Amino acid sequence: MNVLGIESSCDETAAAVVIDGRRVLSNVIASQVEVHAAFGGVVPEVASRQHLLWIAPVVEQALREAKMDWANLDAVAVTKGPGLAGSLLVGINASKAIAFARGLPLIGVNHIEGHIYGNWLIGKEPVFPLLCLIVSGGHSNLILMSNHGEYRLLGRTRDDAAGEAFDKVARILGLGYPGGPAIQKAAQGGEPDTVRLPRAWLRQSYDFSFSGLKTAVLRLVEKLQQEGKELAPCPAPGEGKGVAQTISLCNLAASFEDAVVDVLVEKTRRAAEEFDVKMVLLAGGVASNASLRRRMAETVGVTVQFPPPILCTDNAAMIASCGYFHLQQGERNSLDMDVYPNLKLV
Repeated sequence: MNVLGIESSCDETAAAVVIDGRRVLSNVIASQVEVHAAFGGVVPEVASRQHLLWIAPVVEQALREAKMDWANLDAVAVTKGPGLAGSLLVGINASKAIAFARGLPLIGVNHIEGHIYGNWLIGKEPVFPLLCLIVSGGHSNLILMSNHGEYRLLGRTRDDAAGEAFDKVARILGLGYPGGPAIQKAAQGGEPDTVRLPRAWLRQSYDFSFSGLKTAVLRLVEKLQQEGKELAPCPAPGEGKGVAQTISLCNLAASFEDAVVDVLVEKTRRAAEEFDVKMVLLAGGVASNASLRRRMAETVGVTVQFPPPILCTDNAAMIASCGYFHLQQGERNSLDMDVYPNLKLV
C-alpha cells in the first residue's frame, strides 16, 4: 500500500510516500526555521501562511522523488492534531482535496503517535510490549505500548516540555533558535557537573517538570548580571573544556542538558523495569540529542531504538507509516474531519 503522508502541525511543511508503513520512498520537508529565528520561536500566523506557500510544491516533489504519479497512491494520511490550528488546517484541507479528487481513503493521524512510528521506518521492527519516550518542543510523554493502537500513558509534562525548556534556556543564554541543537553544540565545550541545577523527580511519579530547571538558569544569569558579571565565553577550538569552577556559557549549557537528560533517563529506566518491557523507543525532536541517546542506551537495561534525526523532528514519513497501520485496522475518516489542536494520544 502506497500512502501519501502530509504533516503541517507546526513550522514544517512535509510530504512523504511510504510503502506498507515501513519503506520510505520520499520524505520532503520545507523548514521555516530561518523565518521564525528572528522571533525566537514560532509565530502561528506566519507559520500558516508559509504552509500555504509550500504545501503544493512539497507534495509534488514527494511524488517526483518517489517516482510515482497520483494513480499510484492508495491512501492519504495527514496530521489532525495536536498542533497550531492554522497550520493543521492547511495540511488537512490539502489532504481532503487529494482524497476527494482521487477517490482515496483518508486517515487523520495523531501527531504524537506519528512520532512513535518513526521507529518503524529504520528497518528494525519494534517488539511489544515496549516503552516509548516522546520528547519534543510541545510534548514529554512516557507511554507503554502493548500493540498497535494500544497505549497506556505513564507520565506527561506538568509544565514546560523538554524541547520547550531547551528553546527557552537557549534564548536566556543568547544561543538562538532552535534551542536543542544550539545547547547541544555549546555543551560539547563544557563540564556538566560545574553548575548545580535542580531535578524535578516528583517523588515516584513518571510525570515530567522542567519549568523549575528553566527558572533556575534564568535566576543564575540574572544574579550574574546584577553583580555586573557575564558568563565566561566558551573556549576556542583546541583550548580544551572550560575550567571546572568557572560559570561559563558552555558549562551552564552542559549542566542544563545533563539535568534534563538525568530525569528523562532515570524515569524511563524505572518504568522499563517496572513494566518488564522488551524495548525502549525514543521519538520526537529531543530524541536527536546525542547525550540522551548515549545515556539511554547505557542505562535502561533493554534494547533502545531511535530513528535518525531527520525522522525525529517533524516529518511526513512518520505520519504515512502511522496512517498505514490505522488503515490496516479498517479505520477511515470522512471529508468533514476537523483539526484538533489539543488532541491527546491517551
